[in-house]
Amino acid sequence: MKLDDNQIGRAALGAAAAGTVLAPLSALARFATEDGKSDLESGVVRAWAEPARDALEPLLDWASADTVYTTYGKAWTPILLAALLCALTVFRRRTPTGAEKWGWRMTLVGLVGMTIGVTGSYWTPALDEFFLVALPFMLIAMIGGIVLGIGLLRRGFRPRATAVLLIAWLPLFFVLSSVIAMGAALLPALWAWAIAGWSLATTADEAAVPDRSPARV
Repeated sequence: MKLDDNQIGRAALGAAAAGTVLAPLSALARFATEDGKSDLESGVVRAWAEPARDALEPLLDWASADTVYTTYGKAWTPILLAALLCALTVFRRRTPTGAEKWGWRMTLVGLVGMTIGVTGSYWTPALDEFFLVALPFMLIAMIGGIVLGIGLLRRGFRPRATAVLLIAWLPLFFVLSSVIAMGAALLPALWAWAIAGWSLATTADEAAVPDRSPARV
């Protein structure tokens, strides 16, 4: 089944919303594992994690800590796939040149590599190995996002918020990953493509509305 721009745009928006909910929940699940307990040494992390853990306890204690963590982690695969599909759809609509062209190359390669790495991390036993695979691709995507965002702004791309979020992704990565977790550091990119996807969806909706203006004689 071939997806149209409306479906792709709405999927990207839904993915960003789901990622916003999943990021802190997945982080709380990780904090309960042996590897994640050290993250709670940060006072900033404890300030939100401890009350959130108490409030969301039924969502965190339904199985072993590792099972809960990997189960929530699996949800990142469809979320990243929706963002990647939206990015590819926007790319196909453009004729990039110069910096924008290189930005697209880096961004798309990075997103594909991240998606493969994250999928392997949570859907196979080789979590640590695939996590290491995902890291360099995430860096490529973030650097590519800066190049792409600047190129899009220069060429008057709309919505501008997509370009701004792509440029801000790298600095926000350090803030979000240190306060919440690395999953949360994906949110600027997810919302960048969600906003672009919403623009795709609304454009598709407008194109589908029949022209009811009086015919000219």
